[in-house]
Amino acid sequence: MSSKSLLNKEFMILALEEATLAMSEGEIPVGAVIVRDGQVIARAHNEREKGKNPLYHAEILAIDRASKHLDSWRLEDCDLYVTLEPCIMCISACIQSRIRNIYFGAYDEKGGAVCSIANIPDIPRLSHRVFCRGGIMEEECSKLLRDFFKNLRNKEI
Repeated sequence: MSSKSLLNKEFMILALEEATLAMSEGEIPVGAVIVRDGQVIARAHNEREKGKNPLYHAEILAIDRASKHLDSWRLEDCDLYVTLEPCIMCISACIQSRIRNIYFGAYDEKGGAVCSIANIPDIPRLSHRVFCRGGIMEEECSKLLRDFFKNLRNKEI
């Protein structure tokens, strides 16, 4: 296993910790981590229910925190690790903030805008190109989501 693969897994584990925290708060378990120069500069998880705000996706909150940390909206030297394929809003925010790479775990067949329902990053006329790679720790990320929705259906959440 390459050192890059180990880093991907290490940071995805941190994103999974955020997703687990979201689940414990009754939120859809999605976690995100933003990394620059091998260091985590922002962590977040979904907070839509808590904040009563549809914008409070893990990626959006992580981008906001990273921007504040760097005192810049440009995150061009940063990588995003997220447990679920970003939606249209989140991939657009990644493009707007100039995120360099996105590494995600589970594919989102109903809302993923990296490759599932749309392929936003490959639109040729966009001003910024972001590299995306999915399937990192896919089973662990998918299981967390399956368990959450199973418990929700069974009224255990």
